[in-house]
Amino acid sequence: MVRPSGARMPQDRNGGGGVPDVMDASPGRTRDHRIAEEQAALRRVATLVARAAPPEEVFGAVAEEAGRLLGVDSTVMSRYDPDGAAIVVGVWDGTGAARVIPVGLRLGFGGRNVHTMVFQTGRPGRIDDYAAASGDAADAARGWGFRSAIGVPISVEDRLWGVMSVASAREEPLSADTEERLAALTELIVTALVNAEAQAELNASRARIVAAADQTRQHIERNLHDGAQQRLVSLALHLREAQAAAPGADEVADRLEGAVTEVTEVMEELREIARGIHPAILTEGGLPPALGALARRSAVPVGLDIKVAERLPEPVEIAAYYAISEALTNTAKHAHASAAQVEVAARDGALRVCVRDDGRGGADFASGSGLAGIKDRMEALGGRIWLHSPPGAGTAVHIVMPLGGPGGPGPSAGATNSPL
Repeated sequence: MVRPSGARMPQDRNGGGGVPDVMDASPGRTRDHRIAEEQAALRRVATLVARAAPPEEVFGAVAEEAGRLLGVDSTVMSRYDPDGAAIVVGVWDGTGAARVIPVGLRLGFGGRNVHTMVFQTGRPGRIDDYAAASGDAADAARGWGFRSAIGVPISVEDRLWGVMSVASAREEPLSADTEERLAALTELIVTALVNAEAQAELNASRARIVAAADQTRQHIERNLHDGAQQRLVSLALHLREAQAAAPGADEVADRLEGAVTEVTEVMEELREIARGIHPAILTEGGLPPALGALARRSAVPVGLDIKVAERLPEPVEIAAYYAISEALTNTAKHAHASAAQVEVAARDGALRVCVRDDGRGGADFASGSGLAGIKDRMEALGGRIWLHSPPGAGTAVHIVMPLGGPGGPGPSAGATNSPL
């Protein structure tokens, strides 16, 4: 009987020779171990999708999991665009080399390479020697030092979405079972890819809706300021002129005085409405002066601690202003508080906001207090919100918003740990 070199031969009960101890290398055990590894990898990817991680993080994680499971040198996930190119969306390199395959790289179709082969046939493609390959993807692969590659299609609802490719820099081609294993793994993770892309599209759509609503509010505010308010100011001046031109006519002068007073009150009401729609001071001066004006108008004394040195992205400024405004309104109306404190700081790529009061607590997102609207706006911008409001111990609202736009970690509502 032929035995592996160096195999250990355990003795049987009679002290004689036995059979090789190959249980650890048996096909069944190897297959079970492989399945366990794949399931663990899928769980890690599913966890990212569940917490609404940005697509680039999910795609990168998928590429890494596939590369580690298959023992290859590199994994590249690419999405096919209608304009005739493959766009790199996820990359993993396991060689430790200084090789950089940038996310967003466009690889044009044409020639003999796995990106083009999969696109043209909708089936897996294999290159055993890149020396004979051609096209943009082949040129890039040779530049990165790869010698062989395998690509399998990523299909979503019978639509060719993209390609998952693995590559090796070794002399020998990739093993014969790599193609089958990569195809099986890719099929399992399609749901995660679809969910990640759908979540990204939903977040982008929500952000566009919020931006459109904010632009509409600004447009209405400008119309009120440049139209109705200016006409009321002009009317008040005309009334003053008429009042000055009617000496001795006490009854007429009194009526004109009453009209001037009423116009002035209407102008003030209109200014309040315009501030509620969109404060001009926020557009002109940014968050610090807008919050200062908000604190001065508050029915509850408000302490401000604002550490914002420069103008922030407009959606972030607007969202922070209305969140703080809503929180202070709740404090005045429902909390029975004697004071409130607002802290705002821009650091580590995010705006961090905390509004706390010493009121009776008991607030929640489902109470119709406007907190649900704040939560929706934060989620649309990729932010997070925490609410801590135990009965009798005051309320604290914590908010973190990325300064680079949507795409940060998914929102978490109701947590009691402060992010500040």
